[in-house]
Amino acid sequence: MFSVQVSGVEQGTVFALRGELDFDSMVQLHEAGERELLKGRGAGPVVIDCSGLLFCDSSGVSALLWLHRQLSAQGRALRLAAMPARVSRLFALTGLDVVLSVYADVAGALGSNSRVIAAGGSDGPAQPNEELSA
Repeated sequence: MFSVQVSGVEQGTVFALRGELDFDSMVQLHEAGERELLKGRGAGPVVIDCSGLLFCDSSGVSALLWLHRQLSAQGRALRLAAMPARVSRLFALTGLDVVLSVYADVAGALGSNSRVIAAGGSDGPAQPNEELSA
């Protein structure tokens, strides 16, 4: 089972991913991303909290790249945080860790003086919590 919990914070928006991001579940990420894109320019970065991500395949990578391109067109950043080692390897193999900024944790990804583990992304308020599940 896969879910995306969306939390608005002062600095931007956090998408907490839980479960396996694959062909069958990427629609939840697309739906959450489309709602976020309606906020438009100046709404701050989107941080993907990967701490609960158990698996990600090429479909999941494609969904993240799609969201990155859409947010970039609005002058916003997509940042990855708390990447588990098993998922981090895929991101390193595909080069996604070079395209996007990867942070040790969500707080670091939201903060302005945070330590980037792998650089690549770019960069502000938010919505109430909502959750989408498959």
